[in-house]
Amino acid sequence: MDRSAHLDLEAAASGFPAFEALPGALDAGALIVCDHASNDIPADYGTLGLPREALERHIAYDIGAADVTRALAAELGAPAVLSTYSRLVIDPNRGLDDPTLVMRFSDGAIVPGNADADAREIARRSARFWAPYRHEIAATVDAMLATGEPPAIVSIHSFTAVLRGAARPWKVGILWDRDGRIPKPLIEALVAEPDLAAAEVGDNEPYDGALAGDTIDATATSRGLANALIELRQDLIAEKADALAWAARLARLLQPILVDGKSRAPADFGSRTRRTAHGRGKPLLAT
Repeated sequence: MDRSAHLDLEAAASGFPAFEALPGALDAGALIVCDHASNDIPADYGTLGLPREALERHIAYDIGAADVTRALAAELGAPAVLSTYSRLVIDPNRGLDDPTLVMRFSDGAIVPGNADADAREIARRSARFWAPYRHEIAATVDAMLATGEPPAIVSIHSFTAVLRGAARPWKVGILWDRDGRIPKPLIEALVAEPDLAAAEVGDNEPYDGALAGDTIDATATSRGLANALIELRQDLIAEKADALAWAARLARLLQPILVDGKSRAPADFGSRTRRTAHGRGKPLLAT
């Protein structure tokens, strides 16, 4: 299979590919994913009844996350998979049985185009968008495992600086379940950065990393692969230059962690999702 940069060909035939795959060394030891990379909506869905300006908000995508993902993958020489559609169409970072898979209301905004999305419509969106993205990640993981160098899955997200009127103090948060092989040393490294105070580095903040059926749970935790979900505050990466700077920082901190093959060897740590299904212990709102 050609692992060069490509788009989902089946979806592309309909004029809207479901993912973007960036090439990288299959033995790089890391796969970078970005669940909420884009605010694009397929033409046949219009704007889901929302004003155009609403699609520039965090409810539609993770601002700055795509730029960080692309740059981090390049820095590490690693493959990356990014979604190409807005989370408002269907959320690629939710399990198919999650009630927030298709949001009808998000951080004060009603989504008219989702109001009548019944089970058939959700299944249609899943087959067209959600499944190809997840399948590409799984296929890339399989190809990387075949090299004998198991990948750590690093998921890049961003969160709004203010939610429900409350300012969030963190500049970066590391989300994780029970496997601390990547998160713990990464948090320690971030806290040691001269421009980051300990209170500005979140440990399972602003959300808890245990979420049944999300991308990390389905593609990493379930297979015993080391992983970390990195949340960056959106105002710190909204400008491309800032996003590139954060990518360079993350690459510098991740490289000495990832170089140890033992830290990436498949291991079953279990999961807290067995008792926190559909909940991270914090609001399931757009980040």
